[in-house]
Amino acid sequence: MATEKKGPISFLRNVGREMKRVTWPTRKELTRYTLVVLATLAIMVGFFFLVDEGISFLLRFL
Repeated sequence: MATEKKGPISFLRNVGREMKRVTWPTRKELTRYTLVVLATLAIMVGFFFLVDEGISFLLRFL
């Protein structure tokens, strides 16, 4: 186990070190990922809308 001193300052220093190691996406990658998320969201909204309307339609006949 690490015997390093623990505290808020040490934690923030470690966070800073780790953030420098992160490989950040390029603008093109970020745009592509954002579009994939929005498209997936639109498909899910459409699916749940159709399911909700279908169930509502069936319940009106009961």
